[in-house]
Amino acid sequence: MDLKTALLWLLLVLVAALALVCIVLLPRETHPSCDDQMKGSLEHLHSDQSWIFADLTQEEMLQVMQYLKSNLGIRLEDASHASPSNNCIYSIDLQLPPKAESLLFLDHGGSRPLRQALVVVYFGNQPDPNVTEYVVGPLPEPVSHQDVTRQKYGGHVPYHRRPLLDAEFKQMMRVLHDVVLPTAPSFMQEVLSYDGNNLAAMVTTPHGLESGARATWLVLFQNVTGYFLHPVGLEVLLDHSSLDISEWGVKKVFYNGQYYWDMAQLEREFTKGHLPVEMIRRVPADGDFSSLKPRVQPTGFGPVYYKPSGPRHSVRNNQVVSSSWSFAYRMDISRGLRLFDIRFRGHRIVYELSVQDAMSVYGSNSPGGMSTRYMDGSFGIGRLTHSLVRGVDCPYSATYLDVCFLAQAQRPTVTRDALCVFEQATGTPLRRHYSRRPLLSYGGLPATALVLRSVATLGNYDYVWDFVFHPNGGIESKLQATGYISSSFFFGDGLDYGNRVGDHTLGTIHTHSVGYKVDLDVGGVKNYLVTNDMTYTKVKAPWDQEHEIHQMRLEREVLETEDEAAFRLHDDFPRNIYFAANSTNRWGHDRGYRIQIYSFSGEHLPESDPMERAISWGRYKLAVTKRKEEEPFSTCVYNQNDPWTPSVAFADFINNETITDEDLVAWINVGFLHIPHAEDIPNTVTVGNEVGFILRPYNYFDEDPSIYSPDGVFFTSTQDPTSCLVNHLACLAKAAACLPNFLPFTYEGFQNLTRL
Repeated sequence: MDLKTALLWLLLVLVAALALVCIVLLPRETHPSCDDQMKGSLEHLHSDQSWIFADLTQEEMLQVMQYLKSNLGIRLEDASHASPSNNCIYSIDLQLPPKAESLLFLDHGGSRPLRQALVVVYFGNQPDPNVTEYVVGPLPEPVSHQDVTRQKYGGHVPYHRRPLLDAEFKQMMRVLHDVVLPTAPSFMQEVLSYDGNNLAAMVTTPHGLESGARATWLVLFQNVTGYFLHPVGLEVLLDHSSLDISEWGVKKVFYNGQYYWDMAQLEREFTKGHLPVEMIRRVPADGDFSSLKPRVQPTGFGPVYYKPSGPRHSVRNNQVVSSSWSFAYRMDISRGLRLFDIRFRGHRIVYELSVQDAMSVYGSNSPGGMSTRYMDGSFGIGRLTHSLVRGVDCPYSATYLDVCFLAQAQRPTVTRDALCVFEQATGTPLRRHYSRRPLLSYGGLPATALVLRSVATLGNYDYVWDFVFHPNGGIESKLQATGYISSSFFFGDGLDYGNRVGDHTLGTIHTHSVGYKVDLDVGGVKNYLVTNDMTYTKVKAPWDQEHEIHQMRLEREVLETEDEAAFRLHDDFPRNIYFAANSTNRWGHDRGYRIQIYSFSGEHLPESDPMERAISWGRYKLAVTKRKEEEPFSTCVYNQNDPWTPSVAFADFINNETITDEDLVAWINVGFLHIPHAEDIPNTVTVGNEVGFILRPYNYFDEDPSIYSPDGVFFTSTQDPTSCLVNHLACLAKAAACLPNFLPFTYEGFQNLTRL
């Protein structure tokens, strides 16, 4: 190498070294992690008083379990593997204190109400089998128990009304697969390719056609992912009314449009060649068209929920607070989420807002489908609330909360990430106006809302439950339905009952109805119910007596009795109905909160149907009654298995009592008619399948309270909208130049579960 070449290489090395030094030493643009600027600023808004509404702790549940084992004087089996003839504890849940005691404590410095548990016990091993409910307390160290069954239901609860245990379902499956299906070996193998494991069964309810019955149609499907869409045409009516499992047997068999006495008769008809059969193609384990596995590979990430200043809410124990809202929550085993002591800017608006039940009535030309009336509370809306998936079920960086319950077991179950709380930016203005006079100006407020969410999977359907809190004082309760449709085997006149969505699959017509309880306390406990509507009056034009105009006027009415305030599904419904207080706003109007329902269900059942009284809450869009401690719920879990003699009939709540200047409760029914179609495959989507209602301030304030939101924007043509002093959004690019703190993805929803 000559000297010239060596010097050239040395120069290149020096240049490279200098460039490297510059890269390392010169300042670079960095993006720090987003600071939790709001952390700590909301802590002072929390109150330990909300604990009176909190779910039982694991320790409290275990104390109650141990107390009853020591003091009932009987042997208690583990409900997870109990036989019908055993005694067992079905559930342990919170027994809420009476409202008067709670308000005395919350508002007037009264003593803290006793903390107690409500326990449901199955007594199968005694001369008169029954279900008994006990109040056990005080917690955390119980010393007494009281039978409250007659007090709550007016008599004892017969054993046949008990909700189905998971253990009983497993016992039914063993009888089906080990005893019933083997009696038709040729049919099962040649027609359904049955190998002992490739068929799954779905139960229908109620269990029979009259009070005291316990016989269930078991609808068979291919045992694959999304089996709800793969019926095989075989349904078996299993009588499991006896407490002796060996006495269970078949009452009827249905296959491809025909009824048979039992599987043995079906087998005889098949071997003789008299049975019209439909050969079923065996579906792969992933379910084929029922699989939810994406059909394409990911190509990147979608929009992400982003909080540059950290969350603007706080959760402590069972209370959620923000700068405007606070509320307590709990998860009822049967009914799901219940909210209490909902306050806007420190003032209570709602004492209780809770789900009562979700109901579906089906139609089909198959026996299982045509007899189905699901009352989901009996299965356990809270018990069947599972872990949420970050970034899908809720925003990735939402606040996730665990719930704990004890049902059908001897130890509590903790469901991780069962609830989420987040602030939602809808991407629309809550309010805005562009003005041309007297000068050019713009004013607006982006719509945001605080959301509490859970998702319950009830068999085939997944219900997304939202409680949404808006900055104008509005409270929204809504349900979004998704998951799999329930289907019947397609044959004959099937198109009279739905749409065909597969070779052998009929998506069957059904309703969704959801009942809510709303205990509004508007400006205090005592309220009135008022309706406003419109009417037209023909009048002569005051300025021209030769012409007439139709003048719109306001019609106002105070409803005085429960009968007047019970609006049936097909009744005319006032366009404006609200709870009014005994106080007025600045303008002399009664302070109020309006109930605005934006969806109505299909006909629940004809009132002539012998089951209808059990779901008589479904008769009404809205019913307002005088609040009573002895009327805490519009239905109960025992109605599912004996709808002919319901333990609670909501229709009895409405007895023409006065509702003026009383503590009132609104019972709201929302829902929709679902006729499944091709686009429900593989899953029903939430779009268009949302129902609910809104509670809105109506003269409750002197003006829209959202005008005090710090998110508001206003500027005129004489101002510089790019200045941070004029418009805080002008600083967004700088203030939000940070990286979100995303936690690693985790999911515990498959842990500690037993496959049925």
